[in-house]
Amino acid sequence: MHIDKDLVAASATPLVLGILAEGQSYGYAIAKRVADLSGGRMSWTDGMLYPLLHRLERHGLVEASWGRSESGRRRKHYALTPAGHEALAERRRQWDVVAETLGEVWRTLSDGAAGAAAPRPAAGPATAGGTA
Repeated sequence: MHIDKDLVAASATPLVLGILAEGQSYGYAIAKRVADLSGGRMSWTDGMLYPLLHRLERHGLVEASWGRSESGRRRKHYALTPAGHEALAERRRQWDVVAETLGEVWRTLSDGAAGAAAPRPAAGPATAGGTA
């Protein structure tokens, strides 16, 4: 399944903040977690993930520190800051509104099937005789 780049972009910040709320992590592990959570339907490239992490760091939402992997290789670890926790809570509230609104639209379409998709005539001004 291909997920539109606009949806990927819109969900990237709350996903990264949410993953980092679970504990500090590094780029490859974050990308792997997204792939795992999505059942492999979402995959992020380095060219998408690292600019996002750097932007979140510039905005004070995450902090980075250098560490070493089990093999001794240096890698940058990211952790959520207090401002990042606040931003995650706000993004979650915003995302809930969007998800609820989409749910209502899709529920209306499901309930009315094809009839719900048909445009309804606009109500005209009422006259004394009851017709427009």
